[in-house]
Amino acid sequence: MGETEDERTVQASQLFENFVQMSTCKGTLQAFSILCRQLELDPMDYSNFYSSLKTAVTSWKVKALWTKLDKRAQQKVYSQNKACQGTRCLIIGGGPCGLRTAIELALLGCKVVVIEKRDTFSRNNVLHLWPFTIEDLRGLGAKKFYGKFCAGSIDHISIRQLQLMLLKICLILGIEVHVNVEFLKLVEPPEEQTDDSPSWRADIRPSSHSVSDLDFDVVIGADGRKNTLDGFSRKEFRGKLAIAITANFVNRNTTAEAKVEEISGVAFIFNQKFFLALKEETGIDLENIVYYRDNTHYFVMTAKKQSLLDKGVIIKDYVETERLLSSDNVNQEGLLSYAREAADFGTNYQLPSLDYAINHYGQPDVAMFDFTSMYASENAALIREKHGHQILVALVGDSLLEPFWPMGTGCARGFLAAFDTAWIVKAFAQGKNSLEILAERESIYRLLPQTTTENISKNFDQYTIDPATRYPNLNSSHVRPHQVRHLFIDGKQDFSHLEGTISRPVNLSRGECEVRPDRLLTWCQRQTNGYRGVDVNNLTSSWRSGLALCALIHKQRPELIDYDSLHEDEVAANNQLAFDVAERHLGIQPVTTGKEMVAGAEPDKLLMVLYLSKFYVAFRNSPGNKKGAKERDENCERQSTKSNLGQPRKRIPKDDKKLDDDSVHKRRRKGNGYLTELSCHSAPSAGMGGKVQENKVRSMATQLLAKFEENSAEKMHGKFNGSYSLEEPKRVIRSESCPTGAPNYSKERTVGKVSSTIDAKAQILAVLYETDHRPGAATH
Repeated sequence: MGETEDERTVQASQLFENFVQMSTCKGTLQAFSILCRQLELDPMDYSNFYSSLKTAVTSWKVKALWTKLDKRAQQKVYSQNKACQGTRCLIIGGGPCGLRTAIELALLGCKVVVIEKRDTFSRNNVLHLWPFTIEDLRGLGAKKFYGKFCAGSIDHISIRQLQLMLLKICLILGIEVHVNVEFLKLVEPPEEQTDDSPSWRADIRPSSHSVSDLDFDVVIGADGRKNTLDGFSRKEFRGKLAIAITANFVNRNTTAEAKVEEISGVAFIFNQKFFLALKEETGIDLENIVYYRDNTHYFVMTAKKQSLLDKGVIIKDYVETERLLSSDNVNQEGLLSYAREAADFGTNYQLPSLDYAINHYGQPDVAMFDFTSMYASENAALIREKHGHQILVALVGDSLLEPFWPMGTGCARGFLAAFDTAWIVKAFAQGKNSLEILAERESIYRLLPQTTTENISKNFDQYTIDPATRYPNLNSSHVRPHQVRHLFIDGKQDFSHLEGTISRPVNLSRGECEVRPDRLLTWCQRQTNGYRGVDVNNLTSSWRSGLALCALIHKQRPELIDYDSLHEDEVAANNQLAFDVAERHLGIQPVTTGKEMVAGAEPDKLLMVLYLSKFYVAFRNSPGNKKGAKERDENCERQSTKSNLGQPRKRIPKDDKKLDDDSVHKRRRKGNGYLTELSCHSAPSAGMGGKVQENKVRSMATQLLAKFEENSAEKMHGKFNGSYSLEEPKRVIRSESCPTGAPNYSKERTVGKVSSTIDAKAQILAVLYETDHRPGAATH
């Protein structure tokens, strides 16, 4: 009997090792099937499969993997694999982000099904990994599946290798993975409900597949930018023309190849000598280049259009980007030669041979595309209800937010979104109110586009699906439930009890309120002086053409905008370019759109002051702006230096008596208390003799309320008496912002964040009406 047990142990270990070593998607699935069959394991028993596999495979080589996975599963947030027990989840897409999401849902106790329309992992392109993603993957046992994973200073991995790694972890955790299955649409529950009636299901191809018979509570789209789920409008971010080229060359893993230094990322502005030499020797004109050595020699570069025309890669010059880069306007042989020449020069001709790797189409793996335009979903999630059945629908990965590849954000932000999505799935499974779930998800989503390696938490070992462990300045209630009513589709619940939740004061950051309008105008004049077509003499009409905004950005970040290509008569395009670039690269969200700048006689002064103040804050500490830093000190001299920047400011009582919690709460509900909390300045102390200087933020709020009262007092009075509604502000938010207002993640600790002035207007009005203070009575 002992020999039989030993033989079974050896056999189990060998089968598992074969599974681990598989290098293709098909091979991995086949090896897993053999493993389960030989060890008599049932992969459909998802809640017990992992523990059964651990019991069956006990060799010393695999114990380290079990230890890592057990440590992850023991996080309190998973409630011992029972936090979402019984919740059925469908993941559309087997890319890295979809698989990473599936892992988190499985650890929560969900039954998880992944469908992928392909049966091969063939993407050779290499992903840059942020430090937290490296630690995260190591914690899941990445080294066991890929021994070279991030060895030494390596901080990248091929998409194909990452998919294989995550696929194996998914299978180990009892996740169903089906290939050659394509999602078409969601199927609603039937109107006539019985005990055996189906809930929400998926219409898939082939229709005879077993997945079509499964009911789901959660569906997550992870199928890339061509998202197939309904209910997710997209917003386009467009900058100046940028043409990227990716190329993969065969890596024969020779000693000579291993000695070639990688190029982690070099741009023209940081190494002009290199790029000028490249242009002089080869005629190739690049803005940047990256080289990673992985399964292939991977190069990615941004080429200038004129260089591509001169080298014959692009045949004819067109204004429309689609026509410019269409297949019939690209000389494929010229493209192959262009990329090879650039790679050869970039590595100082040290790679012995540059033979192209073959992609899944059987063609040389080189591609040229435009990343001028990138898309982001306007919302991250929604909930559908039909005939008594609810389903949570969410997006992750490129379906949610397309990456800006020069920053290497794709994988990192994709993983963050996976964690964020798992967090709301937990809330949904535990019966939390639907609007509160959606409001929290949209609040968190606002942070995602602005995350960098610097502004997320550095305690990687403390990361969980709880957003508070990852985002230092998280405000999970920034978006209010009333703002996401449109994301609850066909719901019949009475959410009137939630209307009171919007009464939290809107706080402006210190940076936005500390600059006075006269100083702001002087600073803007200095920044834009000498620019063609720009004459800044006020904070309204001088900005209408959009050239002043573009000049303001170009002055500090010339690589972001090609100012010479702008035309004064293209008002909408100029403004939209400035808005999009500022939002994407500086974290400054727009307060209007390019089209609205054209429609109006001149921009609203209050909005422009708030908007331009954010540029002042963003650039005041930049090189060559010492004068601005001095002005900042003058502006800040009256502000408290001992404030708790992470919390809204409380009023300072006149006496020194300590107030209890109830009295503080009562005082906060008063109208005066609200505007005091809105202020970014400390209340004057008794020693100041009671002399209070004009508070700029309070003045702005007063002007804002007066403007609303003048334009629509009668309309608003009707809305706030009787059934509560903010339909008009909500419509504006949906059309002008992304997501549900627009992202704004500041590196600074702030008293609070206002990511949309329009949103702020609605919330100020809501609070004041709710506390029975009409706009006319709110002035000071």
